[in-house]
Amino acid sequence: MTLDARLEVPDRLDVALTAAPGDVVAVVGPNGAGKTTLVQALAGLQPAAGSATLAGTDLTGLPARERRIGLVFQDQRLFPHLDAVENVAFGPRSRGVRRPEARALAQEWLTRLGVADLAHRRPGALSGGQAQRVAIARALAADPDLLLLDEPFTGLDVGVAAALRIELAHHLAEFGGVTVMVTHDALDALTLATRVVVLDEGRVAQTGTPDEVAARPRTEHVARLVGLNVLREGDTFRAFSPSSVAVSLARPDGSARNCWLGRVRSAAPHGDAVRLRTAGEVDLIADVTPGAVRELALAPGQQVWLSVKETAVTTYRAGTGPET
Repeated sequence: MTLDARLEVPDRLDVALTAAPGDVVAVVGPNGAGKTTLVQALAGLQPAAGSATLAGTDLTGLPARERRIGLVFQDQRLFPHLDAVENVAFGPRSRGVRRPEARALAQEWLTRLGVADLAHRRPGALSGGQAQRVAIARALAADPDLLLLDEPFTGLDVGVAAALRIELAHHLAEFGGVTVMVTHDALDALTLATRVVVLDEGRVAQTGTPDEVAARPRTEHVARLVGLNVLREGDTFRAFSPSSVAVSLARPDGSARNCWLGRVRSAAPHGDAVRLRTAGEVDLIADVTPGAVRELALAPGQQVWLSVKETAVTTYRAGTGPET
């Protein structure tokens, strides 16, 4: 069930992607990076040049309905005139499974996703979390070779999303096909994925395991996603954590190499600290104590100096590990 794709959509996407059976590939990147375009191209919903093979089948020119693909949208897109069990049974029935067997399979998947008691409700009578469980069950019941998840937790209550993430992780661990998941949440990428692909302006900017990408992000978007400050100097990246950033109202004494003038954009609780987002010579995030916020009267609009010790900085180049 290996996926091997090289897809191009003029001015929107130029991506090569390979994945093995059991891989869960998280696709991350800023808005407009090409994430949804990639999913739609793989599903056959977006015309694209290039080539794509899935489990030895050439997908080029193959209509969406003939691809062995399960697709979950962030807005579910369940059939409004069908109840939950018929929605889930749609995939097996479209492959020629007789209605009684398809309904039995659908009921099994609804049970596995914890919504068996909602089998006879139509989508309009389901909550967002319930509808998304039905949508995931519908995708998996079709026995796909490729599962496509387009921001499956967007719009869900935090608690609902957390519970559904745990359930989905269980099912993905048993899924023998390839999963490609678009997400804007670092938690999804770090807990569900085996690989992360970073898109920027329609191209792959970085790929690696979740730990590799989190430790050495190569785009500002991913740095913010995993909560790091990353500065690029030519082909060199310099990363440091928000907790290593010192904040003061006056320029620090001495000639510290890593010192910038900025202005507080926002301040919000972050665990036991307060996370500041600043804009200026470089945009940075800094974690400070609540006491420091009171003492320095830190608030949006306040001008501050930010500094970090060189010993707290990790330096690395594209395609390499840390240098220091």
